[in-house]
Amino acid sequence: MDVPAAQPPSADKTERLNSLVTWTQVIYGLHAFSLLTGIIGAATVVGAFLTGWPSIIAVVLNYVKRGEARGTWLESHFRWQIRTFWFGVLWVTLCIGFIFVTLGIGLLVVWLPLGLVALWFVYRIVRGWMALSDRRPMYA
Repeated sequence: MDVPAAQPPSADKTERLNSLVTWTQVIYGLHAFSLLTGIIGAATVVGAFLTGWPSIIAVVLNYVKRGEARGTWLESHFRWQIRTFWFGVLWVTLCIGFIFVTLGIGLLVVWLPLGLVALWFVYRIVRGWMALSDRRPMYA
């Protein structure tokens, strides 16, 4: 009994994957633009990343295109990008809560964790974009 040979990926599947790679590049670019806005502009890195239009558009695109990426190596990139945004929201909310709990005294030290969150954003976007450029999933 002959075993069927492995079928090469269809042109349609390859084209769909290439389209998703482009979308993922655009989303990393939007996040990077928000970071750059925070670095060189009047906004903070954290503020620009969480409230800037480019990052908000990027998260919306993540949710819109996530279903198309399901089952591909790009799914990990979509998860990575979404988690970067929402964990950032969590860390900033905790910092703001700390300021309220300490009746404003936390303003003296809250810049340190917010600075770490800013560095974490930069790390996540750079690491993700580099992995995408190498056509690798995020968690490999």
